[in-house]
This record gives sequence, C-alpha cells and structure tokens, in this order.
Amino acid sequence: MPALIEAWPELSAEVATWPQSDQSIELAVVRLLAPVPRPGKILGIGLNYVAHARETNLPIPEKQIWFAKATTSVNGPFDPVQLPKVSTMVDYEVELVAVIGRRCRHVSYDEAHKAIFGYCVGNDVSARDWQGRTPQWTLGKSFDTHAPFGPWLTTADEVGNPHRLDLSCKVNGESRQASNTSDMVFNVFDQIAELSQVMTLEPGDVIYTGTPSGVGMALSPPRFLEPGDRVTCEIERLGVIEAVMTPE
Repeated sequence: MPALIEAWPELSAEVATWPQSDQSIELAVVRLLAPVPRPGKILGIGLNYVAHARETNLPIPEKQIWFAKATTSVNGPFDPVQLPKVSTMVDYEVELVAVIGRRCRHVSYDEAHKAIFGYCVGNDVSARDWQGRTPQWTLGKSFDTHAPFGPWLTTADEVGNPHRLDLSCKVNGESRQASNTSDMVFNVFDQIAELSQVMTLEPGDVIYTGTPSGVGMALSPPRFLEPGDRVTCEIERLGVIEAVMTPE
C-alpha cells in the first residue's frame, strides 16, 4: 500500500480510464483489512478537541501533544478488539485518520494539504490505567488491535475540507460521542506542519488527529468497555467501522 500511495499521482489518471466492472462482490462476504496493514509510523495527538480538553478538566493545549501507537496495534475496521488481560479501563475514541501520501519534511501550513493522500475512520482505543501510569502515553495506546481504522481509504480530493466533518461513536447503540472536526484545537494541516519539522513523513504513515468529548473516562461515573460491547465509529463521507470487544 505505501508503494501504491506513493505512485498514485502517476497511476490515478490511468485508473480513471478503467471501465466500471459489471461484477460486484458483496461486502458481507469479505473481510476488510486495515487500509495500510503495516504503516511506517502511527502518530496520535492528545487533547485536540476543545470540548474534550474541557471534559478532562485540563487546559486547552498551547502546544501539540504527540504520542506514538505501535504498528502492531493496527486492526481491521470490523475485526474484534482485544480487552487486555492486564487492563480494566479500556476506552474508545473516534478519530479522523489522515494517511500521508508523499515523502516530505519541513512542510508549511499552506502546503500541508498536498502531503495527505486520504482519510479514514479510526478508533484510538486506549487502556487508561496504562496511559496514566507515566507521563508518556505510548504504552497505554499501543496494545495489540487498539488501532482499528478504515473501512477504506477515501482520497483527499473526494473529501474536500476535512475540518467540517461530523463524527460520532456509539457503544451498543448508545450515543457516546457526537461532534464535528471543526472543534479541533490544531487542525490537520497544523499537525502535519508541526510533525514534519521533526521527522520525515512517508507514504502510508498514519495520523490519528484527535477525539471529541464523550469518552468513557470522562463520564460520571466512568464507563469503560466490557466483553461483548459493540463500538461503532462513524465519520461523515468516510463511512463506519465497528468492533466487538473480546477478552484477550
């Protein structure tokens, strides 16, 4: 997939000439994998929605707060998500996921949109007890299966403005999160400009761009995920992903 993404500027014109197939395959009979099965990097930004920062009783960040998710946490958009043996505080976080389309460094804000290949729906599954053990969040964000995204990769030109998209999360049909990407503290282009000052971004790199308010940790009392819970994440124009929580 990274090679396909990198070559897309040359391939897209050819693909556009291909005739539409008269044969179709029902989604119900296939298993969709994560659009990028093994990204070079998975990066996530914390406290990046105004209402989410407020519900956690933390100040709205003046600087971007970044953490990494291990590549082994990648999961398919409809695959089960594990509840780890060592955690009792697993939480959901619906997020807009951006996938990098070209190798780049020191990207300006005005040029950042050109670095994005496309967008997906993501769930930044978080083990809060592990996340809170240290100031660094990587372990709490990196359990196996805790980075589902998909259901497919929608190219940036099809999405248009990524900062006017409704997003939501339901647990067993109950609405938990409902917001719009316009509530981001640092929008997607801000994020790419910041990250690219530090590291080279490469085709297929995955960026979780933040979650809105309504996470289980912030409810009163907190409500964490349990075996059998069905978590449904949806973003306007991008689709739906869904996972059943399964004991490890």
